[in-house]
Amino acid sequence: MAILPILRWPDPRLATPCDPATPDDATRALAQDILETMYAAPGRGLAAPQVGALIRLFVMDVTWKEGTPAPRILLNPEILWSSATTATGPEGCLSIPGLTTDITRPAEIHLRWTDPEGSSREETLTGFAAICAQHEIDHLDGLITFDRLPPARRAALEAAYLAGLPA
Repeated sequence: MAILPILRWPDPRLATPCDPATPDDATRALAQDILETMYAAPGRGLAAPQVGALIRLFVMDVTWKEGTPAPRILLNPEILWSSATTATGPEGCLSIPGLTTDITRPAEIHLRWTDPEGSSREETLTGFAAICAQHEIDHLDGLITFDRLPPARRAALEAAYLAGLPA
């Protein structure tokens, strides 16, 4: 396993929609490297395009910082349903280090994905797990945190980030 370099915005690969992932040995090895990279960062989610692999794969572990590791590897995730109820809260991104901003997202989602062995899985996610999964799926679709902001807020945060100023 290896810790991989994490791409930083505005790297154009972060704006590129990803191709489907294949559950094979190479993908499983990459997923393990992405997990190791996420833990080392330290983050709670990391998508393949953030390490330069433009495939629909992300990892997440929303509880490990509280002492209960529960790593997940999701290939080709698809949101089948999202709640009308939303939650607004701070989101950070390992590809935009040092920047946190409030984002509004559905509070609950029903997700389908393929596991690393090729089996189809489904689960309803709530709370931080739902938010984290949506954030990582955005990466697979070529979207970043800035893309979820109103234009004026986006422009201000991009300018501050590029200038190295606190947001």
